[in-house]
Amino acid sequence: MALAEDRLMEEAGFRMSEATAGDFFALLKPRVMSLVVFTAFVGLVAAPVAINPLMAVIAILAIAIGAGASGALNMWYDADIDAVMTRTAGRPVPSGRVTPGEALSFGLVLSVLSVMTLGVLVNWLSASLLAFTIFFYAVIYTMWLKRWTPQNIVIGGAAGAIPPVIGWAAAAGAVSLESVILFLIIFLWTPPHFWALALFKSDDYARAGIPMMPNVAGQASTRRQIFAYALILAPVGVLPWALGYTTAGYGIVSAVLGAGFVWYAWKVLAMADDDRAMKPAKALFGYSLLYLFAIFAAYLVDCVVGRALMMGGV
Repeated sequence: MALAEDRLMEEAGFRMSEATAGDFFALLKPRVMSLVVFTAFVGLVAAPVAINPLMAVIAILAIAIGAGASGALNMWYDADIDAVMTRTAGRPVPSGRVTPGEALSFGLVLSVLSVMTLGVLVNWLSASLLAFTIFFYAVIYTMWLKRWTPQNIVIGGAAGAIPPVIGWAAAAGAVSLESVILFLIIFLWTPPHFWALALFKSDDYARAGIPMMPNVAGQASTRRQIFAYALILAPVGVLPWALGYTTAGYGIVSAVLGAGFVWYAWKVLAMADDDRAMKPAKALFGYSLLYLFAIFAAYLVDCVVGRALMMGGV
């Protein structure tokens, strides 16, 4: 009887959801979300304003939900290209575990929930920045830039770079030059990070029809651009110390990390055109993740330790 009812529902255009809680969690892109949450937390702590601990928890939770909403909307719209890429074919929507309608509804509900929570309970500046980030990632990047231009990552990277500014705004109720520098670090980090991935996944992107830089401008041009971005990123990472926002401890760590980024990018630049293994590109991709985490961790430690020393009268 139950099977007959299920068949009738499917024929009528309905089907029972087979998605698990794990499938919906996967829609949030948890690995991307963790980086967003961490950089937002650093921005929140770095702001020179004491924030109520409960408000801080609410702000970070809302930012995390907003990041997850962006991921769900991205997976809803990109289901067609995800299905033909080996890296993404197992995602909940292309694999059929979650329907497109479920992913869209999930993303929209989380978007409204995150923005309203941040606005009502924290402040509307941070909520507006979060709303802009969700819109920029889901609409401007996912629906337009990603399939239209090889500069998709360059322009679209702004969405991933805003979280520390949102965290700062949640604490301070304003945006400062210091928070903009944190934005710039992520913004300049994004192209070489994703282009390194695109080098050894170019076949995947070609099958999906996504105009990533290696598929449009060629690998040699992409390698040169990766190196150019590394040369710009390295000194920008040191800017917080140069402008007096941090101690020399952060300055040394950021300089070493930046030099490492340039070195890995140089190895990519020196790759042979017929290098199929692409070990330098894979190494840069891995190091770039370490770089971003480490430089923001160093910033966080510098802020916390510096304030502790000031409170202790040292």
